Amino acid sequence: MTPSPKPPRPAATLIIVRDGSDGPEVFLMQRTLQASFLAGVYVFPGGAVDRADHDRNDKLHDLDDAAASALLGVEHGGGAYWIAAIRECFEEAGLLFATGADGAPVTLPALAEVSSWRKQMSQGSLTLTDLCSAQNWRLAPHELAYLSHWITPVGAPKRFDTRFFIAVAPPGQVGQHDDEETIACTWITPAAALARAASGEMRLAHAGLSTLRQLLGFGSAAEIMAYARSKRTIAPLVPRVSVNRQGRKVLSPGDFAYAEIGKLDPEGRGTAWAEIITGAVTVLSPHVRRIAAPNPGFMTGPGTNSYLVGDAQGVAVIDPGPDIEEHLAAIAREGQGAIKLILTTHTHRDHSPGAARLKALTGAPIIGMPAPRTEFQDPNFHPDRIPVDAERIQVGAITLRVIHTPGHASNHCCYLLEEEQLLFTGDHIMQGSTVVINPPDGDMAVYLASLRKIRTDAIQWLAPGHGFLMDQPVQRIDRLLAHRQAREDKVLACLQRSGPATAAELVASVYDDVPADRSAMALRSLTAHLIKLQQEKRAIETDGRWQAA
Repeated sequence: MTPSPKPPRPAATLIIVRDGSDGPEVFLMQRTLQASFLAGVYVFPGGAVDRADHDRNDKLHDLDDAAASALLGVEHGGGAYWIAAIRECFEEAGLLFATGADGAPVTLPALAEVSSWRKQMSQGSLTLTDLCSAQNWRLAPHELAYLSHWITPVGAPKRFDTRFFIAVAPPGQVGQHDDEETIACTWITPAAALARAASGEMRLAHAGLSTLRQLLGFGSAAEIMAYARSKRTIAPLVPRVSVNRQGRKVLSPGDFAYAEIGKLDPEGRGTAWAEIITGAVTVLSPHVRRIAAPNPGFMTGPGTNSYLVGDAQGVAVIDPGPDIEEHLAAIAREGQGAIKLILTTHTHRDHSPGAARLKALTGAPIIGMPAPRTEFQDPNFHPDRIPVDAERIQVGAITLRVIHTPGHASNHCCYLLEEEQLLFTGDHIMQGSTVVINPPDGDMAVYLASLRKIRTDAIQWLAPGHGFLMDQPVQRIDRLLAHRQAREDKVLACLQRSGPATAAELVASVYDDVPADRSAMALRSLTAHLIKLQQEKRAIETDGRWQAA
């Protein structure tokens, strides 16, 4: 049995900003090339929370630990993160957030004396409490704002649970590396740092890159601080390590492969692929394998996914994809003579045309709903059996439940692998974009009802027709429903403003957030929204022109 990984160590990081001639600048330091962690990487000041940082000394600072803990989402001891950030910043960068007896920011003495203090602190012969007591200083944690929360990926040799804070540089202080843990330092704009990182001149950690991107677009240090102090949800960010054809790749929540990598590599070994390569077999579970067809494109992403579901007793292929000989041969080869059924989610031309050739290769019957007589459908699709909503199909030791989900296409079905609570969604739910609803076969009202039909805690994973596995189905469906509702509200608002207009005239206003080269696709979904509003008697169409009812 693999031992459970040690919990990450609490840590704090402090991003220092100031106004420069080209906009806000941040203070970065390069870690020594001999460091055991992030050697040679440019970082913000920070480090682990020490026991002394938990000292609630009212003479040292006026931080309310209960309020600090509530902001960080911990039961107690939250204030220690603020103190650790201040202490580490002084030890590593020589910048001290403190006030004198008069309440004004401290003026530090000569560099040599400050360097001596910092060296004594790193050696353990001087504490920040002792220094502040001797100088009659009080720390100023109120100058810091909580910005983000990062947790080192599982599997890393050292793991930290780090709270990122941000503050404007203390007046009169410029910062200096310590020549021990850090060997260089610089004030630099986020954009310039990112450019140097892209060119290979400056190495930055994943959290540092993401933080610099977060700080882009602000016109001043004051704007950055106003953003940091605004009320917003700060969720923990736990990167995951994976590989692709370029080598090691670190993923953040929101990256397409993030959920799948967590499922395939829970120990964080960094061996799971964050890239879908056509023809390659990806083992997703003991019962599920994926092979992507060589048809990548604007509408198909990395290619249409064909899934082999089952075991040695029997395998079902879900969506054989386009009629491409090499792809279908790969499916038959991977099935090793165990393919018993060929299922289709729907009959758009990137999902079902390969069914006939795969049947010829394997002898397996085809199950799917007949193709509607509309454009973009596969007119040569001829199923051996038509599935029925809610029926259970037994394949070897596993069970697939049919769920009729019309809307994107009237004959669309999803298949639920009951043993794993995994739903094969075809094009009902896609990764990275909303699906096109193309009337007359596509129906927006029906599509939304089909989304609600599969909104259940009985489903834990989504296996889309294009892209990677997706987790949190209920949250994803809620976001899709909210997005469609927002789009519908926009359609109605445009109708109320513009008066009678054709759908083509409305598309630029309703889909002003969509690139112009996708306007043809947007027009189809816009028409679906208009028809839905007409059915609900909220819009009227006369001679091809629409207006609010």
